[in-house]
Amino acid sequence: MRTNLLKLFVFAILVTGFSNRGYSAEIPPNMDRFVVVLDAGHGGKDKGNIGNGYREKDIALSIVLKIGEALEKYEGVDVVYTRKTDVFIPLEKRGKIANDANADLFVSVHCNAHNSQAYGTETFVLGLHRNETNFEVAKRENSVIYLEEDYEITYSDFDINSPESFIGLTIMQEEYLDQSILLADFVQKQFTNKLKRKDRGVKQAGFIVLHQTYMPSVLIETGFLTNDHEGAYLNSNTGREKMATAITSAIIEYSHTINLNTLESIAVNHPQETEGIAETPTRIYKDVTFKVQLAAGSKKLETKPYNFKGLQNIERTKEGKLYKYYYGETSDYLKIQQIHQEAIKKGYPDSYIVAFKNDDKISVNEALKSRLK
Repeated sequence: MRTNLLKLFVFAILVTGFSNRGYSAEIPPNMDRFVVVLDAGHGGKDKGNIGNGYREKDIALSIVLKIGEALEKYEGVDVVYTRKTDVFIPLEKRGKIANDANADLFVSVHCNAHNSQAYGTETFVLGLHRNETNFEVAKRENSVIYLEEDYEITYSDFDINSPESFIGLTIMQEEYLDQSILLADFVQKQFTNKLKRKDRGVKQAGFIVLHQTYMPSVLIETGFLTNDHEGAYLNSNTGREKMATAITSAIIEYSHTINLNTLESIAVNHPQETEGIAETPTRIYKDVTFKVQLAAGSKKLETKPYNFKGLQNIERTKEGKLYKYYYGETSDYLKIQQIHQEAIKKGYPDSYIVAFKNDDKISVNEALKSRLK
């Protein structure tokens, strides 16, 4: 579990070691336990949507319980639920549960609805609405606040009918955006590649429940209950089981990219279960090149292994008055994370990932956002 001392240490590094770089350092992952908070949307007096007579609150809870049951079998993974029964939980309290658990991940599960036969899956991260459709989805999910007591006080600065109200929601989650996008992409790939569901993409919208959390967070729309075929699929035990398996695989796949200890633990304790999950994933960004910056200084060093703790193929560039030394070069974000871990193991704990687009340096967040719809 993360401690206040660790947070203070990370904060000190950010302030003293990276203040002049213009790019955020990657916060070291929780190397003890991997804590996942599972949030079944709606519940109790909040039925969610009832397309074709199916109840979103029941389907979401069923999927979440199946995800939790699967995750609890993994050594090193702790699961926390915002609800395990048919009860009403305010959006603000859902976020508090996740924050109090000092979670590494928050996953909220929902079902979609539309006044047509629209179908397919989509996964949201917190952000500004890119189009009117995203805005309408967020409005529908956020409308639950009107069922809460004292909602006028709790959400006094928020108007679900105003796009401008969502601008302030994105600030606190900005530092987790790249990890949230990463998980969302894994979820969508599982749905598309393994379950052959229609991919409606990774999107941004202003969901209050995501705003309340201080960790990577996603909201998954598992499909449309209003679609005759998809609604029946999600209401079936087989459909729920398959959706839960896909989401579980995405969560484990995500954990592999940020926590090598978790990867080793899962591989040892569940060698057969991870056989399909542990395939080397890719996450390619067209026209983007990722590198690991090892060091920067005024001294010009030969890019030989003996100057860089045995690392080979070091690139040196001059930016202003400083020489900067980079290790690795790829358009695959997952690959550069592996390269970064290698650099850390070799003795570069303060190294970090940088991104370039058309030879111009951009922030990693900007690079990752390029895939959002």
